[in-house]
Amino acid sequence: MFSTLRNIFKVPDLRRRVLFTLAMLAVFRIGSYIPVPNVNARLFDPTQNAFLGILNTFSGGALQNFSIFAMSITPYITASIIVQLLAMDVIPKFAEWSKEGEHGRRKLAQVTRYLTVVLGLIQAVGFALSFDRMIPGLIIDKGFATIAMIAITLTAGTAFLMWLGEQITEKGIGNGISLIIFAGIIARVAPGINQIYNAWFYTHPERLFLNLVYVALLLVGILIVIVGVIYVQQGVRRIPVQYAKRMVGPRMYGGQTTHIPLKVNAAGVIPVIFATSLLIFPSTVASWFQPKPWANWIVANLGPRSWMYVLLEVLLIIGFTYFYTAVQINPQQLADQMRKNSGYIPGVRPGKPTEQFITRVMNRITLAGALFLAAVSVLPYLFSNVTTLNLYFGGTSLLIVVSVALETMKQLESQLLQRHYKGFIR
Repeated sequence: MFSTLRNIFKVPDLRRRVLFTLAMLAVFRIGSYIPVPNVNARLFDPTQNAFLGILNTFSGGALQNFSIFAMSITPYITASIIVQLLAMDVIPKFAEWSKEGEHGRRKLAQVTRYLTVVLGLIQAVGFALSFDRMIPGLIIDKGFATIAMIAITLTAGTAFLMWLGEQITEKGIGNGISLIIFAGIIARVAPGINQIYNAWFYTHPERLFLNLVYVALLLVGILIVIVGVIYVQQGVRRIPVQYAKRMVGPRMYGGQTTHIPLKVNAAGVIPVIFATSLLIFPSTVASWFQPKPWANWIVANLGPRSWMYVLLEVLLIIGFTYFYTAVQINPQQLADQMRKNSGYIPGVRPGKPTEQFITRVMNRITLAGALFLAAVSVLPYLFSNVTTLNLYFGGTSLLIVVSVALETMKQLESQLLQRHYKGFIR
């Protein structure tokens, strides 16, 4: 591993990309400590609220500091969900752009940026008004100008993070948005360890042996989840493809055997991020209108510890896994390409039967990947109910961290192999 890390810095272009990514993540972490003007952040403790605790984890503690990055990248994720859903033949123009290749994707990305600013401004105003009502004295010298300045500052912070993520994607390594979330979650590991120490060892020093057993079980559970995530993320179902021999002039082409690699979890960690962001939104909006009865009902019944929240998250993760897999893999296109190149799956007729076969296999393996994602995401809520700890670094966070780390490793691997260096995977 150390020789591989040395190889990374031997390649000038790759070294520049790695250093650029680290510099951008450092900017994100520095911004997490720059407070919003006219806010007394010392009065604010998001860990007492389940939804705010999740937001605080994704923002890397920026919400707890009420910094310029307090909303993190969640408005962008929500905007991406809305635009992708609208592009599924809901708005014909969006559907047309989605089929135009790189040019169409740029147009959809521009719409996503504008929608991010609109959603960010709405969420920022809600944050300022609801938090001031819940915590008297949080906003200093409150008035229209102060609320407007706080909302604009928070929205600008989200827009800057969106730009930062795009720069990492273009000039750095991997998916910039995922790396920002990854950095935020990693930053909350140390506070999580401190919380466990205070709750188990500092408060109950007489239960030292029992506390050590709890820690050992927790570490074993984390290890099992990490191994499971790696196993599922690397899992591939290979569909064999045979190409017929054909004469082109005096030469004969084809005749070779290859395969179509269908990943068990082709959607990666995107469904978990989408589901979590979508479930946070209604409770956040309802908190603006508390203590009205309907708002109290939504906050109480859609809290992360409620059975309704867990059920909705499981269903959303499964749904988004199928949705995002369908966006990435088109069985009809695969079948048409094989038919045009005289390829076929042994035992399956070309054309429509091939498309149906690929769809059937894809649906079956996607179900396994979706159920695994849902099971891992439920773990932190079970852990919180058993231990009564408000610890939000759990299954979802661990899943995101491991998945993003694997994806980043693959990016570095491909760059190294192109230059004839050995990578991480032997």
